[in-house]
Amino acid sequence: MSSLPSNSLALTLLFALALAAGLLVKFWLTSRQIRHVARHRDAVPAAFAQTVTPESHRKAADYTITKARLGLLETAFGAAVLLAWTLLGGLDLLNRALLAWMGGGMAQQLALLAAFALISGLLDLPFTLYQTFVIEQRFGFNRMTLGLWLVDLVKSIAVGALIGLPIAALILWLMGAAGALWWLWAWGVWMGFNLLLLVLYPSFIAPLFNKFKPLDDESLKARVSALMARCGFAAKGLFVMDGSKRSAHANAYFTGFGAAKRVVFYDTLLSKLSPPEVDAVLAHELGHFHHKHILKRIAGLFALSLAGFALLGWLSTQVWFYTGLGLRPNTLGAPNDALALLLFMLAVPVFTFFIAPLFAQLSRRHEFEADAYAVNHTSGQDLSAALLKLYEDNASTLTPDPLYVKFYYSHPPASERLARMAA
Repeated sequence: MSSLPSNSLALTLLFALALAAGLLVKFWLTSRQIRHVARHRDAVPAAFAQTVTPESHRKAADYTITKARLGLLETAFGAAVLLAWTLLGGLDLLNRALLAWMGGGMAQQLALLAAFALISGLLDLPFTLYQTFVIEQRFGFNRMTLGLWLVDLVKSIAVGALIGLPIAALILWLMGAAGALWWLWAWGVWMGFNLLLLVLYPSFIAPLFNKFKPLDDESLKARVSALMARCGFAAKGLFVMDGSKRSAHANAYFTGFGAAKRVVFYDTLLSKLSPPEVDAVLAHELGHFHHKHILKRIAGLFALSLAGFALLGWLSTQVWFYTGLGLRPNTLGAPNDALALLLFMLAVPVFTFFIAPLFAQLSRRHEFEADAYAVNHTSGQDLSAALLKLYEDNASTLTPDPLYVKFYYSHPPASERLARMAA
């Protein structure tokens, strides 16, 4: 390893500046969003005056503002926690405590990863609970009991441990045993794991949390099957999920990969949309497959993760990477592979935050393409009606701040989508 104090100080300053700049930008954008939505709270946009009631419009505005204000608190708290883990020495302290208790080795490194995940999850719990049992409850969306929430939490921890610890152990082993190009082997393992998860999730993981039953509405099933046949799409099955058990929000999605693909409708969606509107929503999802958006995103994930693993492979050999992010040099006598993974996971989002608008713009473009495909294969009026119902059902504001949209929104606002369809 090479150690340059100037490099360590430079990384500390660069990390602190990037964190502060990101925090300021997030606060500025969220404040703009709150002011913009509040300013238009009492006036339904002219394009929606005949279809959206003033009461629904005000509810969406209040819901958006309430979530945004909680987001400000969560952002500030998250930045403080990040500083505590890194520059203030929290990760160093946790690692030293585990070393003193367990000594070095694979078990200590896995314990470090598990302890970090557990502590981070506990710190996030108050925000999750407030979002679910206060905000969602206040606006009439929450249907989850505290008992069900606790069961979900236990299941999530168990699934995370059963899946996460073995893959983490394999990557840590590669870091120590596969030589200078360990990162290339680890990247291959990581991508293979992600592809396997796409296949296993629909059949083995998702049913742990929700019940899935075959679509039994024969008329709707015939319509959906005919649409899929026209579009040249095959799926393993059409399923209805008991989304109403947890929330009043409605949705539909494709899941799985290859032969394991399946179409899933929330029961809340089927109760709110007419059969032609369900067709239109499904056609939109089929549009993503027609334009190969899923494959393009997987390919992008392959490329970005390869670059990430290569960068991690280099940084993990640099002493200044550790000391610049809050670890004391005398910590580095034991294997540092778990530390390298954690520091990389903590630092990278601070620097990549500023390119987030590029990915959001690409996602919005994909949504427009899927909308166009749906309009060509079903009815534009049905898709417009369905989207309006979904926006209203999910209390999505019709008047977001334009700059906030460009930075954060993965889906275009309703006004832009409907205007594009009309054109």
